[in-house]
Amino acid sequence: MSTYIRSVPNTWWMKRKPYFLFMIRELTSVFVAGYCIFLLVLVYKLTQGVEAYSNLVAAMKSPTSVALHLIALAFVLYHTITWFNLTPKILVLYRGEERIPQGLVAGTFYVGWLVVSILVAWLVLGV
Repeated sequence: MSTYIRSVPNTWWMKRKPYFLFMIRELTSVFVAGYCIFLLVLVYKLTQGVEAYSNLVAAMKSPTSVALHLIALAFVLYHTITWFNLTPKILVLYRGEERIPQGLVAGTFYVGWLVVSILVAWLVLGV
């Protein structure tokens, strides 16, 4: 007698919202990796001289490039927010016998993100 194996459709993850959000979060990793590769190309172009870097900057001003950057930004923000919200479930901290609230743990990461963002804006914009 053989074991019955029920077939699972390729769209199984679209049937429930938590599954869908999980799969979207996993998809965001592709955009994070793609942007990391882009940053490596940017650094490489910097080593190739002013003309190579200027050509890349000119290409980044195209509407297609701007749209891709905005899409990547949306996915990276979603990835970051879901990661910060997941962290307190993984990183369980105690103060004595009392567990530190999950909101405080996640809030610490958000505050750090805000501080780093302000520092980067200050360095880039010179405000």
